[in-house]
Amino acid sequence: MKKLIKHNELSIEKSVQGKRGIVFSKASAADKYLPASALRTSKINLPELSEFEVVRHFTNLSRLNYSLDTHFYPLGSCTMKYNPRAYEAVAAMAPFTDVHPYADESLAQGTLEFMYNLERDLSDICGLHSFTLQPAAGAHGEWTGVLIAKAFHNANKDKQRTEVIIPDTAHGTNPATANMGGLTVVNIKSGADGCVDLEALKAVLGPKTALVMLTVPNTAGLFEKDIKQISQMVHDAGALLYMDGANFNALIGIAKPGELGADILHLNLHKTFSTPHGGGGPGSGTVGVAERLAQFLPGPVVVKKGDKYTFETPKKSIGRVKAFHGNIGVLLKTYCYIRQHDGDTLKNIAHNAILNANYIKEKLKEFYPAFFDRPCMHECVLTTDGSKMQGVKTLDVAKRLLDYGFYAPTVYFPLIVPEAIMIEPTETESKDMLDKFILAMEKIFEEAVQSPSLVTDAPQTQPVKRIDEVSAAREPNLRW
Repeated sequence: MKKLIKHNELSIEKSVQGKRGIVFSKASAADKYLPASALRTSKINLPELSEFEVVRHFTNLSRLNYSLDTHFYPLGSCTMKYNPRAYEAVAAMAPFTDVHPYADESLAQGTLEFMYNLERDLSDICGLHSFTLQPAAGAHGEWTGVLIAKAFHNANKDKQRTEVIIPDTAHGTNPATANMGGLTVVNIKSGADGCVDLEALKAVLGPKTALVMLTVPNTAGLFEKDIKQISQMVHDAGALLYMDGANFNALIGIAKPGELGADILHLNLHKTFSTPHGGGGPGSGTVGVAERLAQFLPGPVVVKKGDKYTFETPKKSIGRVKAFHGNIGVLLKTYCYIRQHDGDTLKNIAHNAILNANYIKEKLKEFYPAFFDRPCMHECVLTTDGSKMQGVKTLDVAKRLLDYGFYAPTVYFPLIVPEAIMIEPTETESKDMLDKFILAMEKIFEEAVQSPSLVTDAPQTQPVKRIDEVSAAREPNLRW
């Protein structure tokens, strides 16, 4: 009896000796130039399949993926919002992709013009003096900001400032970044309301403080209500205020970080400005600064002289932080995004992101209450109550969501929230989709109460069942 087709077989398991998709000649031009020692003599253990079978194999694999094109991504901390396809087309245009970074400036005026305009647009939106477009991601931007702060203090002969104060609601990259920048991290706990405890901040602010790194909104999805007072305290202590702008999707068009007191800000363009970074890239972590810090920005930056655009390096620049001039493709998509919207529509983006998050929080509070029971910004942080759900935990809920056709949100983050479920719907999801997600979450709660094994053994319908995640992380085995 012939075996039935199994769609979750590996390609090597489907292999049949003698099948092939392409025929190579026995000799190639490379043989003439490579020494015999560089040529393989033994057979490679690769799957033997026809071209059609290869196409079907990888196409079927791709259909198992969860993606923005196929599913709702409630992925808190990464703003997986819709990316307009028109921007992709612009970013792929030959006049941009074919320009070599070392090309003469006269041959790249169009690229330099959009870079100049984008830098000015970001400065205006954020209420800051100027930006660098070089950093390749948010953490890279953080590191750039730390170096700028160090250069500023060194220029003022204030070299004893070696500490960075970071609240426990900051993004996890902040402490690592500060450490990589050669500064000592001082952590402070948040207050009962999920925001910075002013007394805790006051206790550690001093002559050694170089920087206070504040994530706004913070990882609990809350706006730092005392930010103006925090800014005043930081500046009175002679330090700088760094704002982690990875959550800027909640503030765009509503608040300008520069007007809130931020001296340094990084933006994840691949979050707020339409270029989701699923899979680890691509990204852009542009950094903006107040006027007194502009001379320390990485160089070169684009400047306009008459009707021409050229590069200049700020007087006290910390130097390059990336080869060439930044991730041009992401910068282009950001430029398109900003130019498509005016101030009112940018404000609507933030308003709708905030509305969607609060809608989910209120609809689910009977089942998964918010840890901080107050209005949130672009994301809500909920919790699971094991005593009500027969011992079912947050991880179980996340796994069961896959069976309902939803990608899982971020879980167990932020660390200050027990059994955390961070849900970030973004402004691009409709009420109809949010209602379907809410219904799925309610059904999972009911299952947990009535038949908990349905949830604790989830996923039930996926080709790969529950794995031992601890062993997979500590003892990875990537071989077949």
